[in-house]
Amino acid sequence: MNSSPKKGRKTAIIEPSAIIAAGLKAVLAEAGNEFEICGIFDDPAHFAERAPLLQPDLVLVDPVVFDFQKRATVHSYFEHLPQAAFVAIVYGFIDPETQKQYHGCVHIYDDSRKIVRKLRQALDDRTRETESSGEGYELTDRESEILVSVAKGMTNKEIADAHHISVHTVISHRKNITRKTGIKTVSGLTVYALLNNLIDQSDIE
Repeated sequence: MNSSPKKGRKTAIIEPSAIIAAGLKAVLAEAGNEFEICGIFDDPAHFAERAPLLQPDLVLVDPVVFDFQKRATVHSYFEHLPQAAFVAIVYGFIDPETQKQYHGCVHIYDDSRKIVRKLRQALDDRTRETESSGEGYELTDRESEILVSVAKGMTNKEIADAHHISVHTVISHRKNITRKTGIKTVSGLTVYALLNNLIDQSDIE
């Protein structure tokens, strides 16, 4: 059973077709204040530039905006949005491997009610996925310290020496950081640290 509708879910749309994008915007408007459109983009690169500031809860994506090599790495492409739900905008057949990268799919022939229902389900599923990931999302003080060191480009050995801990402990902390943030790369963790005011731009220049 779905939870009751939540208001103000920040929603971004990545769709090269102006007609499809406008149609989706109209459908979401019919749901009242439940979905707040924070941006409509015709390509993922443009969205990626704005995403850290927008921090959407929901992203509707047309899979065709990714080339074949990138389709299997949708989440890594947007790794700075670890808690967002990604929903594919489907025109026809979507291969199973591509579909697995999304929390849900809406078809352009779905009626308004069905689209809204699918979006709610995707958001609910994403929330449960985040809540069941083990420990809470918040980083501990030590994990924040390790994250800062990683963002500054330090190696595991350098981090261990600086914090007087073993390399094994550093690796353990980094695994916890990755699990909690959903971010696997150093560049992604650096963006996370900047956005959360853990470091200044001058620290990484």
